Amino acid sequence: MIKQTLYRRPLIFKRTDNVSEQTATKAFKHAFCPLLSTLSLSLGLSLTLFSSFGTARDLVDAPSTQNSALETISVTASRQAQSTVDVPASVSVINQDMIERIEAQHINQITSRIAGTWISRGNGQEHLTAIRSPVLTGAGSCGAFFMALDGISLRAPGFCNANQLFDSNTEQAARIEVLKGPASTLYGTNALHGAINIITPSAFERSSSIGVQVGAYDFARLSGQYQWESDNSAFLAYGNANQENGFQTESGYDQQKATLVYEHVAPFGNNSSENHSWRNKTVVDIANLNQETAGFIQGFRAYEDKGLRRINPNPEAFRDVKSLRAYSQFVKTTDTDRLSITPYVRYNDMQFLQHFLPWQALEENEHSSVGLQVQYDSRFAGAELISGIDADFTQASLIETQDQPFSPSIPEGEHYNYEVDAIVMAAFAQAKWNAGDLSFILGARVERSEYDYNNKLSDGSACESDVAVCRFSRPPDQTVSFSSFSPSATLEYRFSDALMSYVKYSQGFRAPQATELFRLQNNQVTADLDEVDMDAVEAGVRYSIYNHSLHLAAYDMAKENVIISDTNRQNVTDGETSHQGLELEYRWQVLSNLRLSTNLTFQRHRYESNLAITDTPIEGNRVDTSPDRIFAAQVLWQATEKFETELAWQTLSAYYLDPENTAEYEGHSLLDLTLRYAVSDTMSIKLGIFNALDEDYAERADFAFGNYRYFVGQPRRAFVSVNWIL
Repeated sequence: MIKQTLYRRPLIFKRTDNVSEQTATKAFKHAFCPLLSTLSLSLGLSLTLFSSFGTARDLVDAPSTQNSALETISVTASRQAQSTVDVPASVSVINQDMIERIEAQHINQITSRIAGTWISRGNGQEHLTAIRSPVLTGAGSCGAFFMALDGISLRAPGFCNANQLFDSNTEQAARIEVLKGPASTLYGTNALHGAINIITPSAFERSSSIGVQVGAYDFARLSGQYQWESDNSAFLAYGNANQENGFQTESGYDQQKATLVYEHVAPFGNNSSENHSWRNKTVVDIANLNQETAGFIQGFRAYEDKGLRRINPNPEAFRDVKSLRAYSQFVKTTDTDRLSITPYVRYNDMQFLQHFLPWQALEENEHSSVGLQVQYDSRFAGAELISGIDADFTQASLIETQDQPFSPSIPEGEHYNYEVDAIVMAAFAQAKWNAGDLSFILGARVERSEYDYNNKLSDGSACESDVAVCRFSRPPDQTVSFSSFSPSATLEYRFSDALMSYVKYSQGFRAPQATELFRLQNNQVTADLDEVDMDAVEAGVRYSIYNHSLHLAAYDMAKENVIISDTNRQNVTDGETSHQGLELEYRWQVLSNLRLSTNLTFQRHRYESNLAITDTPIEGNRVDTSPDRIFAAQVLWQATEKFETELAWQTLSAYYLDPENTAEYEGHSLLDLTLRYAVSDTMSIKLGIFNALDEDYAERADFAFGNYRYFVGQPRRAFVSVNWIL
């Protein structure tokens, strides 16, 4: 068994032969600079980041970095394990050590360390997501991203929720992997802008432990894990319970998460080799959230008002969520083949008050699913093939109710009450051919989604018969289906084991979500919607040797058939947007006890047509809630054998709050500090200080109903934790 250590020393790098760093530099610049010229990326990064490399002979004879301390394993980019050094795509990994060091109270504290990604924090555990995109709202805020536990979608396709990451146990994950750009070839609908995959640990690789964390606003967390194993089997149970009374009045939450992992290895025949065996991994993952939600505070720069920002303007708002995911994966491996069969189930139940709307209706939604993933991987004659089928069957329901009258067109009572049976079937294949240092990867997916909708109320208007235009419209019973074909192609060139470049084309799609199809407004009877499509081109460089690791990528994406609610509040497919960006992730082990990590994002997200979301022409404008620059850096210093400290800096540039680009948020910068001390081999204590400079800021700014609105950023706050290995 691989025992985890409570205190982890920073990575220490050792050379494996006599090739100097100067050797690496010359070849790196030789390959890297032409690509920069091609992409018109005149940032001068090579002078700043690689001055320590020196110059020398060609890198062809440089040593392999396959055993480098900077090596990270990822499974998301290809649905099979591989080193990130070998991934010709933009995948970023937050490993277990980093998760434990941050010990986050919210998922956005973790994902801020990934280029091109911004998880905007709402109140409590709520959030909105941006991956190579603006922060999206409505069904687009979740339908544009594939969010998964071990590759299985957290919520059923077509029934996502903007806050669905709070269902997963990210606090105790083995890794959090983010794949940026369209990933529909492997993951299908919703993998439009990217994917977030929460990886559970192996039951063989954890040990029993317990931890306690307390901090600002009566925050308290109790976490623990228990591990047991025999020769061929291992069992792991881990979980955490959290509570916070909230920075704003009458807010706060209680949340519990638990995960069970069982693994078994059965030798194949008389051969006990790992390469000729069946393996099974069974996971049960449950979560519960009870939250008193604080809504937006209103008024220009209201987040700077010391009194106003502590007020909850919606003390009646709440969110209650229960969820369960379970799967059992059976894997058979040989020297050249791998077969995995994974049946799974999921359940989600949510109730919340729509505090972001003036009439504050109650929404109750739930769905139950069964599904199957089958994947076959093989290697032959210099080629690698990944192929498989995915199937997902879901029963879902939604009820929206308003207790009090608001207006004749927004009446009290049930607005919607419907059920949907959904089927998603898909087949995919991806092949890789190696021709020396050059590799070609081609992939494709065919997928069909079908919704069988049953309205349990009267068809048409939810208002009285004398109301001409009713806010709520119920379509009649119907069956709607969508079929998609998603190709991808990648050209990869490897200059050495340490340096590779790639160019990739991919196409993403998402079928309309059930709420876009069946929760209609303003007398709309049928939503004639198409799938949202996106074409993307990406070029990138990966470099990893000795004490340096870098990934640089540039992308250009065009999205069509953007689903919007137009000025008549009707759901239509009526938009085009463009998305361009440059992303850098870089790590430098400066000394054996000092490490620098940084990520930098430049991006432009524009409206490419006059979407009918405003009466003003907006073609060419920036998409709202999309900062041009995002920067983060961390310095980790191991001062002594037992003591380490980390400084983390993040900057978000200004962004527009409306499609007309007339309202703006000025951006902000934050500094966090972490101190960790190993009292003994089995006990450590840690102090985390967030927003150490006590910046007044907004986690997210918005402009709606004629007002500036903000989710408040919390002031300086401290958290103390103690952890024991048992």
